[in-house]
Amino acid sequence: MATGYLEILRARHALRLLTGTLVGRLPNATAAIALVLFVRAEGGTYGLAGALAAVYGVANAVGQPVLGRLVDLYGQPRVQLPAAVLAALAMTLFAVSGTSPLPLAYAAVAAAGLFAPPLEGGLRALWPSVLRREEQVHTAYAMDAIAQEVMYTVGPLLVTLCVALWDERAALLVLNLAGVLGALVVVLSPPSRAWRPAPREAHWLGALRSPGLLALLAAFLFVGIALGSITVASVSYADGHGGDAVYGWLMAGVGLGALAGGTVYGARAWAGAPERRLRVLVALLAVCYLPLMLVPGAVAMVLLSVVAGVFLAPCIACAFILVDRHAPSGTVTEAFSWLVTTFTVGASAGTGLAGPVVQAGGTVWGFALPGAAGAVSLLVLLATGRVLAAPVRGGIVAASSENDPNRAAEPRFSSGDRA
Repeated sequence: MATGYLEILRARHALRLLTGTLVGRLPNATAAIALVLFVRAEGGTYGLAGALAAVYGVANAVGQPVLGRLVDLYGQPRVQLPAAVLAALAMTLFAVSGTSPLPLAYAAVAAAGLFAPPLEGGLRALWPSVLRREEQVHTAYAMDAIAQEVMYTVGPLLVTLCVALWDERAALLVLNLAGVLGALVVVLSPPSRAWRPAPREAHWLGALRSPGLLALLAAFLFVGIALGSITVASVSYADGHGGDAVYGWLMAGVGLGALAGGTVYGARAWAGAPERRLRVLVALLAVCYLPLMLVPGAVAMVLLSVVAGVFLAPCIACAFILVDRHAPSGTVTEAFSWLVTTFTVGASAGTGLAGPVVQAGGTVWGFALPGAAGAVSLLVLLATGRVLAAPVRGGIVAASSENDPNRAAEPRFSSGDRA
C-alpha cells in the first residue's frame, strides 16, 4: 500500500511542495482555535471569540477563489508569497492590539482571512508538472486529502503546545510566521517558479462558467454541511456522556476514519469514470453517517465516528479529479479554490443549522442531519450526471490572452477511464 505514496514522495520536489504547503496552511487550519484562546486570554467573551472566528472564515471563503484567479493570471510566486505576508501582518496587528478597539480587531482578522494564500489549489495545480504520470497525480490527490485530515488534527495540538510553552499571543505570532515560511518554501521551488497557467478565455465568471464544476460545488456544499453538523451534534452527545474528552475522541475518530479511508483509496488505481465512482462514494458516506443516530455508549460511539469518516477523504480525492476535468483552460487554481470555499461555507452552514435542530429535536436528530445532507449531495450528483460526464476540454482562448505572453500551458491530464 505504501509503495505508491513512497514513489510520489521520492519524486523530485514532491516532498518539499507537500511539506511547504502543509506548513503554509497552518495559520488557516488553526485560526478558529487560536482566535478563541487568544480572545479568552484577553478577557473577551465566547461570543466575541466566535464572531471573530466567523469573520475570519467568511473572509477566507471570499479570498480563496479571488486569489486563486490571480494565481492563474500572474503565477504563484507573485501572488502566494505577498498574500501570506499580508495575512501574517494582519494577524500580527490583531495579536499586538488585542480586542480593543473592536473595529480594528475585526478589520485585522478579516484581512488575515482574506489574504490567506490559496496554497491548496496551488499544490493541486503543480502535481501534474511534478509527477508526470496520470495515475501518480490521482494518488497525489488522495495523499493531499489525507494530509488535510492530518493537518486539522495536528494543528490544534500545535496551538495548545505553543500556548503551554509561551502564551496565546505567541501562538498567533509563531503559527503565522510558520505560514509565511511555508509559502516561501513553495514559491521558491522550481516547479512553482516555472508553472504557467494555460491561456484562458477572458470571462468574468472565470472557473464558474463550467456547468460541471458548478454541479460538483453544489454537491460538495452538502458534504460540507454534513461534516459541520457532526461537530455540533457531537458536542450535544458529549454533554451527556463524559464532556469535552468524549467530544475530542469523537472528532479524532472522524479524522482517523478519513485517514484510513483515504490511505486505502489512494493506494490503487481505480477503473471507470470518476463521476460514477463519486456517486458511489457519496452514497456510502451518507449511509455511514446513519448509525450515529443510534447514540450508544461512548466507546461504541467513537467506533461509529471512525466508520462515519471512512469515505470522507476518498470523496474529496475523487472530487479533485473532477475539478481538474471540468476547470476551464487557465482556471485550475481558481477552480480548486472554489472547492475549498464551498466546502468551508457548507461546514459553517451545517454548524449553524445543527444548533436549532439539536435544540428542537435533541441529539438523535442532530446526527440525522449529516445523513440527510449526504443524501441531498447524492441527489445533486444524480441529477447532474450528464453534465458531470461531459468535462471541459479547454475553451476558446481570447485573441488577447490574460495570461503569460509566452502562452506556456500548465500540465494537465485528461482523467479518462482511470483514477
